[in-house]
Amino acid sequence: MSPSIAILLFLFISLALYLFFRRSGYYWIFLQGKRQGEKIIIEDVLKQLFHMEYENTRVRFRDLKESQELSGKNVLEILDKMIKTELISKEEDYLVLEPKGRDYALRIIRAHRLWEKYLAEKTGYDKSEWHNRAERKEHELTVDQTNALASSLGSPNFDPHGDPIPSEKGDIQPQQGISLSLFPVNKIGKIIHIEDEPEVVYKQILAENLHIGSQIRIIESNAERVKFISEGEEYILAPLVAENVSLESVDLEDQQGENVRRLSSIHDDEEVEIIGISKECRGANRRRLLDLGFVPGTTVRLGITSPLRDPRAYKVRSTDIALRNEQANFILIKINNSYEQSA
Repeated sequence: MSPSIAILLFLFISLALYLFFRRSGYYWIFLQGKRQGEKIIIEDVLKQLFHMEYENTRVRFRDLKESQELSGKNVLEILDKMIKTELISKEEDYLVLEPKGRDYALRIIRAHRLWEKYLAEKTGYDKSEWHNRAERKEHELTVDQTNALASSLGSPNFDPHGDPIPSEKGDIQPQQGISLSLFPVNKIGKIIHIEDEPEVVYKQILAENLHIGSQIRIIESNAERVKFISEGEEYILAPLVAENVSLESVDLEDQQGENVRRLSSIHDDEEVEIIGISKECRGANRRRLLDLGFVPGTTVRLGITSPLRDPRAYKVRSTDIALRNEQANFILIKINNSYEQSA
């Protein structure tokens, strides 16, 4: 090999090594990605352990391994590191959160629920996307960024599903309420929480168009189905799905009565009065409806209707305002009378 070729080869190898090992090179990108992946796994494990502890359930090693979908080697290495850093401990075959790990888990849960609140209040993302987007973002937010997010949202106590948001100090309110599947028949309750996991069950609840804050009355509850009335509609859920909806009792003076319906259910001959907008309607969508005149006490009648009855126009203060049914579902009304009765 000639000296000139050898020099060129040496320079080429040197340049390749420099590009590979420099701070922004491929080696460091790979190493950073590996560390980031390990961080996400640690945080997911801590979150799962916290939720299981909250439900008074102990977690076995093999159950954790299956839920995280990791190889045995990865699990052992990561859990060993978590034990050495005093995030968790091991009692026989069970994994236990240490105080340090519990505090860490609460920080991640706080970031997740605040981000869901942000998505609900400040963006146009559909509620079916909130959880998965927050799952990714929770690993990116620093403590300072999380606190700033909480401040910008007015330091909320609950996320849009009704889950309590841990405070900056790690305090968390105990979850109240009774499962819809266990709530007494003929008693009036209000939806205060809708569980967003597992996803397949959550999608069934979304398909039913149930809203946080809606009042319901159960008319039948057994091992096969739970049947109830809410805002003028009749619903039937499987008990497994009903378990993911929590209610609290409503005092007699706060009960809306079964005359309350959704604006989307109005008939041609009816005159109705708006009593409010569902808590499920947030941010820009809520402000838009209020700006259009859909405020409590306003009288509304049905105007022009499209052939498929979606959208429909509503007469509000002599003005026809078109809304799709999914928007009209958020507006709660009571029946005043019908055109035929008032004629």
